[in-house]
Amino acid sequence: MRKIVLLTGASSGIGLACANKLSQEGYRVYGSSREVESLQDVHFRPIELNVTDDRSVSEACDYILDIEGRIDILINNAGNGVAGPAYQMPIALAKKQFEVNFFGAVRMCNAVLPGMIARNEGLIVNIGSLAGLFGLPYQSMYSASKFAIEGFSQSLRMELRNTGVNVTVINPGDFRSSFSQNRDKCSFSIKNENLQQEYEAALKSMERDEMIAPYPDQLAERLLQILNAEKPKHRYLVGQLGQTIVPTLKRVLPCSVFEKLMNRHYGIK
Repeated sequence: MRKIVLLTGASSGIGLACANKLSQEGYRVYGSSREVESLQDVHFRPIELNVTDDRSVSEACDYILDIEGRIDILINNAGNGVAGPAYQMPIALAKKQFEVNFFGAVRMCNAVLPGMIARNEGLIVNIGSLAGLFGLPYQSMYSASKFAIEGFSQSLRMELRNTGVNVTVINPGDFRSSFSQNRDKCSFSIKNENLQQEYEAALKSMERDEMIAPYPDQLAERLLQILNAEKPKHRYLVGQLGQTIVPTLKRVLPCSVFEKLMNRHYGIK
């Protein structure tokens, strides 16, 4: 029996690559976007869905259930990015970051999990980030939202232990996508030339890393392996070795040394 997959944020980047790959490999994939007309010439079934809207989530899930009768796998991939100084972060932007990256995933789980629990089977895949395992300078709200995904996923996994529903987190590094272009950037409004220069250097470093990153097909291949596994692990780090090794460095290095290395990478002296 073909597995029914609902994947959010399928309009570009990681989501688009994963939705196409899974569909080509025999999964029946519903890939969502806020603007479904943007999903042209894809191998999966496009569906309109806004993870920040309760009604949109409910209607999309009901539509799939009416056709398929079930949702076997939920992949919470929809996300966005906000860059700016943590010491002057507009609350509206912070809320926007969490509304998509964190509460969007919670909303989707609330909609899908009752059916999975009733059938005593299912899989939740939350796309986190390496930035959910260590803080990034000038991406505090992005890191915080991904840290929240970590805590939510761990609690959810423990609660669902005896239900037949598995929960796993994928922590990607940088992959080529439109993430850089779509990132919200705060303007620098305080009078401090040194801090402003460091902020601008950090932005350039982020964009440089994303421009030379691997294509998301690599992550799509890994996701396929995870979905085909008899019992997926709790966590998967996916990306370039120079990035996936960072959580290990955080564990073994003194905090001061680790933070100095991170700051150096982002041009903060």
